[in-house]
Amino acid sequence: MAERVVLAMSGGVDSSAAAVLLHEQGYEVIGLFMRSGETETACALPGGNLLPIVNAPAHRQGCCSSEDAADARRVADRLGIPFHSLNLQDAFRRIKDYFADEYLAGRTPNPCVQCNNWLKFGKLWEFAQQVGANYIATGHYARLQQNEMTQQWGLFRGDDDNKDQSYVLFGIRRELLPNVLLPIGTFQKPEIRELARQSGLRVADKKDSYEICFVPDQDYAGFLKRYRGHDGTAGDFVDLEGRVLGQHEGYEHFTVGQRKGLGIAFGEPRFVIRINPENRQVVLGLREDLATKSIRIHQLNWLADRPGDSFRCEVKVRYRQTSESCTVHLEQDDRATIMPDAPIFGVAPGQAAVLYNGDQVLGGGWIL
Repeated sequence: MAERVVLAMSGGVDSSAAAVLLHEQGYEVIGLFMRSGETETACALPGGNLLPIVNAPAHRQGCCSSEDAADARRVADRLGIPFHSLNLQDAFRRIKDYFADEYLAGRTPNPCVQCNNWLKFGKLWEFAQQVGANYIATGHYARLQQNEMTQQWGLFRGDDDNKDQSYVLFGIRRELLPNVLLPIGTFQKPEIRELARQSGLRVADKKDSYEICFVPDQDYAGFLKRYRGHDGTAGDFVDLEGRVLGQHEGYEHFTVGQRKGLGIAFGEPRFVIRINPENRQVVLGLREDLATKSIRIHQLNWLADRPGDSFRCEVKVRYRQTSESCTVHLEQDDRATIMPDAPIFGVAPGQAAVLYNGDQVLGGGWIL
């Protein structure tokens, strides 16, 4: 009897190719589309059924739009696998609250990581248990391997260096790893598109989505105003000595390390060094002022055995940045101090710091 797996289907090429691979490998695949409650229209599906989704612009493209729901359903129909749409509007409200709270506190949130933690590897597993599935699966570019000696499972970088998504998976619960399948982690992106093309899937050439699903226009300030009614974040640009350099329309427009879009001209490039929400100041400086020699993190989550109190590894502080060699000093209450061998530029409070031993994800935490 085939083992049952619930696959998160976003309507993109990656999760669609994952469906093909799992189906070919003999799994009993159940597709699940997670509705965020972020579109106004009802999406027409094969057979005349309607998938109603509410509260955001129609015809947008993202990971949770009505168009994506229709694409996911078509893939499931073509493969002959069951397909369900789960309304997670209330669960998405938790992510929106987190997003708003972090920005208004002057930090840089990472809603995609929290979506993985709370929804894709939270609600998805709950649904899998309800339907008697042994596994959950996603279309992430990362790999899972079992240690032959210890029999423990670990999370590793995907084989495609340009698409590796292990960084955004650091927060999933370690005990779930034996029940997770990541079918595309050993593939390169062009191979995945070709697989989808050979399988007759119309999403083979669909563009990747990089936007935040509940802020499709990337207007974070507009979202905060609509969602929280908050409109009191305008203030001053200041230098490191506190001298006023100009005014800004709201500190939520900025993140540490930002250079473009400041709306103020200088003789040489200036960068956002720090955000002070208590007095609505955005601190600007030169690139060398961004150099960070010590990083404090909290809410550590381990995906491997916790090392000693001090250990060597590599750290990655943004999804698109390379990992850097460092020494980690563990503290009490799931906190740690990371000492990179060379200064890291543009470390933003609120982002994730993920620890690696080679290709294996040891764990990670949130930058204080």
